[in-house]
Amino acid sequence: MKKEEKLYEVLGELLYAVAMADGVIQAEERTAFKALFKNHPYGDKISWSFEYEESKKSSLEEIYNKVINFCHGYGATPIYSEFIEAMNSIAKAANGVEENETKIIDSFSTDLSKRFQRDAQSLMDYTREERD
Repeated sequence: MKKEEKLYEVLGELLYAVAMADGVIQAEERTAFKALFKNHPYGDKISWSFEYEESKKSSLEEIYNKVINFCHGYGATPIYSEFIEAMNSIAKAANGVEENETKIIDSFSTDLSKRFQRDAQSLMDYTREERD
């Protein structure tokens, strides 16, 4: 499996966590999910991982940690903006965005931003040391 395919597979896991954040996956969230990925090149992978996590009834903390660790290893990519848009779409689909959904979305953005800012600072420090 290509690394980008795996990245989209973890998107399905992340979207499962967002949909389950309020304790139940609502019909509107499923409909929004299917519409979002109907024609997506990795739609099958995203759907498969969502459904797999649903069948396992994995804990949201376990899923989130797995996703964020993969993304840290994957590195910075503009694809994460697609992740955030998808999370927001799923969260808004039924009764607006709930507090627990907001926490997951905000944590994802914050965790990645902090990580990549540290990486960028380390690179700048290393470059500066090499010049000195």
